[in-house]
Amino acid sequence: MATHWDEAYAAPDYIFGKAPNAFLAAQQAMLKPGQRALAVADGEGRNGVWLAEQGLDVLSVEYSLPAVEKAKQLAQERGVALAFEVADVLAWHWPANAYDVVAAIFIQFASPADRSQLFRHIKAALKPGGCLILQGYTPKQLEYKTGGPPSAENMYTPELLRAAFADMEILHLAEHEEFIAEGTKHYGMSALIDLVARKR
Repeated sequence: MATHWDEAYAAPDYIFGKAPNAFLAAQQAMLKPGQRALAVADGEGRNGVWLAEQGLDVLSVEYSLPAVEKAKQLAQERGVALAFEVADVLAWHWPANAYDVVAAIFIQFASPADRSQLFRHIKAALKPGGCLILQGYTPKQLEYKTGGPPSAENMYTPELLRAAFADMEILHLAEHEEFIAEGTKHYGMSALIDLVARKR
């Protein structure tokens, strides 16, 4: 996995852009300065850096070293401090009950078996009352081919997310299609699914 992503992230431009994911940014009202946040597979840091700009205490975890170097550069540009860790989130030692917010934006590199494990880790890492903010693609995204893996089994459906997070309070779950422009890698009409869920 590293080599493919290292090559992609070695490009001089930010392949997913420097602006935060629009769905994450739309949740701004629920964020409070001083909260602890985890940005999962944070790539070039656009989401982790934005969370730090909101006053959160952020850990950005990403597998690709070239991506993390760009994330550090972006943080410097924006004048914010956050912690970075180069790690494979599937093998990472996840802390328990540690975060008020987990941002999981387009983490669909995970196969179904890995995804179940990843979702379990995310739930365990949230403090009681903490929130998961997740956006991904639905299987219809394969028709658009404007981002994401070429594999339907990696995509999310409302049923899948409802079942995976049945033990949490689902505050928002919606499928929608819209044009997104997040760098060169996510560009064009897209089949999206959004979730906000609170740990009981």
